[in-house]
Amino acid sequence: MQPLDPIIAIVGGLLIGTAAALLLLMSGRIAGVSGMLARATGIADSGPRRGQAVAFVVGLPLGAMLVSAFLRAPEIVVTSSIPLLLTAGLLVGFGTRLGNGCTSGHGVCGMARLSPRSLAATATFMGAGFILVGVMRHVVGG
Repeated sequence: MQPLDPIIAIVGGLLIGTAAALLLLMSGRIAGVSGMLARATGIADSGPRRGQAVAFVVGLPLGAMLVSAFLRAPEIVVTSSIPLLLTAGLLVGFGTRLGNGCTSGHGVCGMARLSPRSLAATATFMGAGFILVGVMRHVVGG
């Protein structure tokens, strides 16, 4: 695995922030991926128009493919089992519904707006992640 180029990471962060700011300024909507995905798939009835949510969700991988066409494509290595990945994905989905948002909505948009709810949610995400990595690496041995 090649190390992450810090310039690319900075440019990526700036693009994410710019896109989130533009969405907020132009439509008044928070760029939360879990909320957009819920609206696009019909799980949620509230939020942006469904077409806007579908365009947002479809645009995520298309944007990544477009960028990888011009830059070095990332090397993706999956070292975990499929059942573990599915379980983790379901837990993340449950957590985002429970927390009324995901890392993008709370971590990128909510933190930028100094939302107390997002500060608490992001602290919870990060704390749970630190604890889980510690348990998996030092207790379970994975």
